Amino acid sequence: MQHCSDLQKICQRIREKSKSYERYNFTSEFNDFLKAFFDLAQEYDALEDFYRICVAVPLEMTGLDSALYLLDEESKRLYLACNSSHGICSEKRTAPEHITLRGSPYQSKNSYIVPIYNKMPAEDPGVVSKTPGQNRSTERCSSAKVYTRNRILGMFSVTPLGKLSADDRFFLNKYTNRIGYNLHNRLIALQNIDHLKFINTLVMDIEHNVIVPNMYFRHLFNKLRKKIIELEGLRDQIRKTTDSDIASPNCESCLSRCDSLSDDLLFYHSEIVKHHSNISLFLESLFRREHFESGHLVLRPKRCFVEKEIILPQLENYASRLRAANITVDRPNNMLDEEFQLVVDFGLLSQVYANLFSNAAKYAREITTQDGKKRKAIAYGREVMDNFPECGEQGVKFNVFSTGPHLDPEEAPFIFQEGVRGKGSAGVYGTGHGLAFIQHVVELHGGIVGYEQTSEGNNFYFILPVSYVK
Repeated sequence: MQHCSDLQKICQRIREKSKSYERYNFTSEFNDFLKAFFDLAQEYDALEDFYRICVAVPLEMTGLDSALYLLDEESKRLYLACNSSHGICSEKRTAPEHITLRGSPYQSKNSYIVPIYNKMPAEDPGVVSKTPGQNRSTERCSSAKVYTRNRILGMFSVTPLGKLSADDRFFLNKYTNRIGYNLHNRLIALQNIDHLKFINTLVMDIEHNVIVPNMYFRHLFNKLRKKIIELEGLRDQIRKTTDSDIASPNCESCLSRCDSLSDDLLFYHSEIVKHHSNISLFLESLFRREHFESGHLVLRPKRCFVEKEIILPQLENYASRLRAANITVDRPNNMLDEEFQLVVDFGLLSQVYANLFSNAAKYAREITTQDGKKRKAIAYGREVMDNFPECGEQGVKFNVFSTGPHLDPEEAPFIFQEGVRGKGSAGVYGTGHGLAFIQHVVELHGGIVGYEQTSEGNNFYFILPVSYVK
């Protein structure tokens, strides 16, 4: 039978499983045992009910007593979770001395004790399947490496030992494997639920304790500006009441210092307000409750002029950094005149440009142009693209260019992947997350991202479909 390449690996495992089932040759009673376990495991959701199922099925199907011991991650000790005599153990009771954490089945105190793995290795440790007609026996796995890849969740004990044949023991190993798979998945699901509850609570805490109080800074900034204006008024008043003919050099010096102090305060006030406004925008767009309720970024589209409302404010935030690095900015001549409104998520698209300008500031390098001049620059712009995303449709391509050596051709196709950084990033701070974030946001808008070499450097771009242009 021919299988498509996508199914080939799974089909191979199915054939292997089928041969294993033939070799196991379980009786109809054992098959009913497993069916009851799987049906009940699907029927009951609570973790404690699953513990009850683990010990109740052997009791009802075979009359054997059993006990489920689980490993406490903090104390690294085994404790009794449930047994067939009393059901759920209401308090954590340490396992008796003969129940110890081992990587393979063993017998002790009239009990057969099997490790519960979260996921068994390809070959069950300690279980050797004999050919048909031979007894199945348990042996300790010769290599300790097999245990390190799979975590043991606990031990499963069955009594009395005298009622267990070799076939019974082999079956109990397989049954315990199924307990481990189901238990692992349930623990992971509960852990994920706890994480989601924590995240939702954290979002409310952020909204209540960070975003709302953050608005108070605007009030403080306004107060600070008023005080700066008062200082300017006081300075002017001092100057008017001082006769310039008899003013002392000390008085003139004080007035000069007041002028300088006032100018510095106004500059720092302006920088703080811009920085606060930008950070507030990013906080409010990243910590929206909808993101966490939905499990992914949720857009809040609004009309805006991309250059005037998004690009220029972000470029202004990086102006001092660009000046310090002696990087010039080439602005397009036609973008403002021809610009039209887009319907985009203002906060998230602002962060796209923040990441692009941050990378440009970090990686722009000086080059020598064809006419022999030195040049270290970044540039931005946009152009209308035909046949995007489909033939006959239109899109808008937004570019951010920087001078410097080209990316390695082998690295370029992967540069937007999470955690990927180019060879030229050595010694430059970064995590490799910025471009992955850009791709995520652009794709949420129905667009694509890309990179291309130019004659003088590198251009990172993204294209949005015209459906987002109004």
